[in-house]
Amino acid sequence: MKNSFILSFNKLFFGVLLLLVSVNIIGAFSENASFLQTAKVFFIPALLTLFFIKYKSLSLPFILFFLFSFLGDVSLAFFDNEFFIKASSVFYFLSYLSLIGIAFFKFKFFEIDKVVGTYLVVVFLINAYFLYTFYSILKAIVPDSFEVLLFGVKNLSLILLVFLAFGMYLANDTKPSILFLMVALCLVFSTILNYVSLYYVYSWSFVMLERIIYAIGVYLLLNYIMVENKNAIIQNKAQDRYNSDNIFA
Repeated sequence: MKNSFILSFNKLFFGVLLLLVSVNIIGAFSENASFLQTAKVFFIPALLTLFFIKYKSLSLPFILFFLFSFLGDVSLAFFDNEFFIKASSVFYFLSYLSLIGIAFFKFKFFEIDKVVGTYLVVVFLINAYFLYTFYSILKAIVPDSFEVLLFGVKNLSLILLVFLAFGMYLANDTKPSILFLMVALCLVFSTILNYVSLYYVYSWSFVMLERIIYAIGVYLLLNYIMVENKNAIIQNKAQDRYNSDNIFA
């Protein structure tokens, strides 16, 4: 009975994701700008509400991530001036910091292989160099220095997030580490597409793809939380069984 409930919940959860993706695809093909803008706002509330039906609690870093991400979504959806575009960048940056905090305490850099550690550092430095180069070009083109600064810190936080997520995956090839890495990559690609739509070429296909990737990222993060909760319950039961065995020994 319990297994069938879990199976049904997983199907329902995935069904909600498909519904959200379908709504965005319809909005893109209908070329309804207001509909497509507001649709993104419902990603986090819809998936998070369903999550709380089964799981009654959520740790503070994840609460902060979803809160700041939702505020970023609202800023982009209902307000179309430069102030709220910058506000959305600040909110997204804060949400990325929340995930970085989670990954930082799980990633044991000095416990991984030296070759892997060197590889991670080199990849991080190469990405940071490309970011700095692009930042310098953007600084010469865009007159608003604060906007350029937001671009720099927001993308640097994403590079750091992917660095930590990739390190977690290489150090511990488990389902949670794979899910977390996929979440980080989804955030990177959705952010890149968002920049393309905002500052370069506005295309319905780019906006649709950005929303789909973002929705998948939120879905995968909630799956990561579910798997972590399940692993914690299993560990607690094993620890309780071990303690009870020691008592009767």
